[in-house]
Amino acid sequence: MPIKSFRPMTPSLRHTRLVDYSGLSDTKPLKSHTRGKKGTGGRNNRGRTTSAYRGGGHKRRYRDIDFRRNAHDNIPATVKSIEYDPNRSCFIAQIWYANGAKDYILAPHGLEVGQVVMSGDKAEPRPGNCLPLRLIPQGLLVHNVELKPGRGGQVARGAGSQCVVAGPDGAWVNVQLPSGEIRRVPGDCRATIGQVSNLDHMNVEYGKAGRMRWLGRRPHNRGTSMNPVDHPHGGGNDRTGGGRTPVDRHGNPAKGSRTRKQRNPNDVYVIRTRRGTTPKN
Repeated sequence: MPIKSFRPMTPSLRHTRLVDYSGLSDTKPLKSHTRGKKGTGGRNNRGRTTSAYRGGGHKRRYRDIDFRRNAHDNIPATVKSIEYDPNRSCFIAQIWYANGAKDYILAPHGLEVGQVVMSGDKAEPRPGNCLPLRLIPQGLLVHNVELKPGRGGQVARGAGSQCVVAGPDGAWVNVQLPSGEIRRVPGDCRATIGQVSNLDHMNVEYGKAGRMRWLGRRPHNRGTSMNPVDHPHGGGNDRTGGGRTPVDRHGNPAKGSRTRKQRNPNDVYVIRTRRGTTPKN
C-alpha cells in the first residue's frame, strides 16, 4: 500500500504520513471469528501497573487468526478479502476453504483476492501457502514461523517481517531470523511462504499526540522530571541528568547493557547470533 500525505491545513497534518487503505476490501469482519477485547491499561491481575504509559485507546474487536494452519490440510482455500486489523501492523486475509470452513490468516505481500492458498505437505511453495520447513526450498522468504511443531507461528508476524530458509541440517532446518540470527528449527515446524504485508508501515508518521492516544499510548515523560519516590532519576535541583547510569523506574539498565543471560538454554539452537558471533554453549 502507498503512503499518503495531507495538505498542511493544520500543523499536525503537515508531517502526517499514513498508509493508504483504499486498496483493501470493503467488507465487514467475520462475526464468527471476532470477539470483544478488554484493555488492561498496563495493569496486571492485581491492578498494579506493570507496563507504563498505556491506557485508553479506541475500542477494538479481536480477530481470531489461524497461526497453526493445520486444521484443514491439503484443502484449497480461496482468498475472499484482504482486511485491516486494528490489533496488528500487517493486513489479514479472509479465506474460505472448499469444505465450507472460514478462517483468517496473516496476509503476505502480493496476495490478492481470488487467489488460492493451501496448507499441508502437498502444498506448493507459493506465497500464502503453509508447509513444513523441511519441504521449503533453500533461500525462500517465509513468515509466521513455528518454533515447536503444532504450537503455531511465533516468529516474523509483524508488517514487513521475513525469515530466510538457510538450508537443512539433518532433522533440523537453519532459519535466518529478521534480526540476522541463524537458528536451528525442527523440520516439522511450519512456515508460510512470502513476506508479511504492509511494507510501508515503517514509513508511517503519526503527526500528532492525539493519534497515539487513539492507539492506547499515553504520554511518556522523562524520569529526570519526576520525584525520587517515582523514579531513580528523579529529584535534584534544576535540570539534572540523573547522576547515574540510565535505568528504568525499577532500577534495571535501560541503555546499552545486555540483559540476555550468558547461559541461555536456547543457545543450543543458535548457529550465529545477530551480531555475527557464535554463542558459547
